[in-house]
Amino acid sequence: MEGALSMLPATFSALILAALATAASAQHYPDKPIRLVVGSAPGGGNDFAARAVNDKLSEFLGQQVVIDNRGGAGGLLGTELVAHAPADGYTLLQMFSNFAILPSLHAKLSFDVDKDFVPIANVASSPLILVVHPALPAKSVQELIAYGHKSKGALNFAAPGIGSLGHLAGELFKSMTKIEMTHVAYKGGGPAITALAGREVHMYFSTVPAALAQVKAGRLRALGITSPARSPAAPDVPTVAEQGLSGFEVVGWFGTFAPARTPGAIVATLNQAVNKAIATPDVKARFAAQGVEPGGSTPEAFAKLVRQDIKKWNAVAKRAGVATM
Repeated sequence: MEGALSMLPATFSALILAALATAASAQHYPDKPIRLVVGSAPGGGNDFAARAVNDKLSEFLGQQVVIDNRGGAGGLLGTELVAHAPADGYTLLQMFSNFAILPSLHAKLSFDVDKDFVPIANVASSPLILVVHPALPAKSVQELIAYGHKSKGALNFAAPGIGSLGHLAGELFKSMTKIEMTHVAYKGGGPAITALAGREVHMYFSTVPAALAQVKAGRLRALGITSPARSPAAPDVPTVAEQGLSGFEVVGWFGTFAPARTPGAIVATLNQAVNKAIATPDVKARFAAQGVEPGGSTPEAFAKLVRQDIKKWNAVAKRAGVATM
C-alpha cells in the first residue's frame, strides 16, 4: 500500500491516508469518554432530557458520556463551543429548540447552525401550554381571542426572555389572531409563572410541567396545548388548533448534534445508541413523569425538523420585529 501511495502526488496521498485514518478511527469508536455539552444550566428541561438518557447512552456505547453544562445566552455559548470542536465524535451538543432560533436573534454568529452541525437524533419533545389567570373572563381559546379583540390592546403575555420559544409562541398567537398584545419579558420560566399567578400579566405559553402544578392548585387556568395532538400529561386540555386556530403549532424539542464533517459511521453509531436509550422503559418513565414525550429519529428526519423550525421562527421573529443582537 505504501509503495502504491508513493507513486501518487503528495497532496493526494495525504488525503487518502487521512481518509483511511478516519475510517479506522470510526471502526473503533468510541474508545474513550465522550463529552456531551449541554447548552443550558443544570435543572432545566434540556438538562433533564440529557441526564434522562445519559446512563443508558453510556451503557450502550461502552464509554462514559460526561455531561458538561454550558448555559448562557439562550444556548449560544454551548453551541458555539461545539461548532468549533474536532469532528471526531468525542464532543457532542445537547440543545433545545433555541438552536433553531439563534440565527433570528443574532446578526453575527461565529457558526452556521445549518452548515456547522450534523443532527444525530431528536431525543424528546414537549409542547407548551397556554395558561391564564383564573380572573380573566376566558375559559377557552375562542373566548380568549374574543376578549383580546374587545380589550383593544390591554392584553399582555409573559415570556421567559426575549426570543425564547415562549416569546415566539406568543408572537405567533398574536399574528394569527390579529390581537393587539404586549410582550412582557421575565428572567426565566419561574418568574413568568409567578407573575401570572400574581396577576401582573394575563397569559403565558408555559412548559407543561411548570404550569400543571399551578393549574391543579387553582392558581392558573389551562386553555390549550400547542401540539397537534393532546398531551398525555394533560389529556383533558384541548389543543389550541382544535379550538379553531388551525395551524397553530409550537413544539419544543431536545436533540443531540455533532460538529459537521463527523464521519457518517460515527453519526450512525450515536444515532443507534440514542434511539436505543430513548426506547428503554426507564427513560420512557422518566419522560412521562415530566410530561415529556420520547423522541427517536433518523439523522435525516431530525435535520428536516431543525431546518423547518429555523425557517418558521425566523419568519415569526421578523414579523414581530424581534431585535437582533
